[in-house]
Amino acid sequence: MTSSTHIDFNASRRFRRLALNTVISLYFLIIAGGVVRSTGAGMGCPDWPRCFGRWVPPTEVSELPVNYKEIYGAKLKGEIEFNPVKTWIEYVNRLTGAFTGVMIFLTLLASLPYFRKGPKRIFYYSLAAFILVGLQGWLGAKVVSSELMPVMITLHMLLAIVIVFILLYLLTWSNFTKAVFEKGINKDMLRRTGWMVIVLSVIQIVLGTQVRENMDEVIRALGYQARHLWIEELDSRFYIHRSFSIIIVAVNLFWLVRIKKSSKHKSVQNIANACLLVLGVELFSGILMAYLGVPPFAQPLHLVLAIVMIGLQFVIWLLLDEDKFLSRMNLSREELV
Repeated sequence: MTSSTHIDFNASRRFRRLALNTVISLYFLIIAGGVVRSTGAGMGCPDWPRCFGRWVPPTEVSELPVNYKEIYGAKLKGEIEFNPVKTWIEYVNRLTGAFTGVMIFLTLLASLPYFRKGPKRIFYYSLAAFILVGLQGWLGAKVVSSELMPVMITLHMLLAIVIVFILLYLLTWSNFTKAVFEKGINKDMLRRTGWMVIVLSVIQIVLGTQVRENMDEVIRALGYQARHLWIEELDSRFYIHRSFSIIIVAVNLFWLVRIKKSSKHKSVQNIANACLLVLGVELFSGILMAYLGVPPFAQPLHLVLAIVMIGLQFVIWLLLDEDKFLSRMNLSREELV
């Protein structure tokens, strides 16, 4: 490959910045979704894409139809009185989703130079992210129309993880410039262990969604004023999730310590340290929820930290695959911007 086939530095830098900002916006979207779940605002807007039939949601009951209880009562899950706070929490979540969609579209446009001059895989993954975010929006509409059906919520979360992975893939490889692991280490073992760590983390996240679904059942029975009783009323799903966290901590410590020993590269050290820090705060937030009556702030924090941690794990796993990546792209290290 000659230098004439390289995309220019400004185009490469623009793509990396957009990819990074898109990842950040996606995490903000996950935070917004966590706040929606923790406050019970999932049906704050009972219709989609409008909210109470309006593009700008109402702020007081006088802005609603006189018979709004008859129109929306069933979908509001028994919350007959209009709650503007929950309505706007859900609406901000939707706006954040729309903004994230725009960011992913801009990332796709910025990836066009890669389609012309390579590596084309960057463009194809950008296109995949754009298509999947459209699917995510459709799933969000189904979550509302199904009145928060548990399986739809779980699928919504899993697809968000897939989109995070694709964007992190783009960000990692578009910015990859040199080897980050020492020669002579057993990368195959580290890759296999990393894959196991990621799979176990996904399982733990799915278990967490099951606990949240169980908690929704408890909330419907006891109400939001009885937070201190929620944990006591949870079934075996909570105890499975809590016990599985011991395995998550153990495998992460085993893998990350070996990662730190296998690379003196500053970026890898920083990512591994960040992953360990997030793991500790994630464990602490789980303890807070279990023993301090499920504080509202702890629920979205617990969810976001889980997605941040699995994202960091994925980036490390990608870097372990550096040689295969370069081979697939038919690039030398010097040729990758």
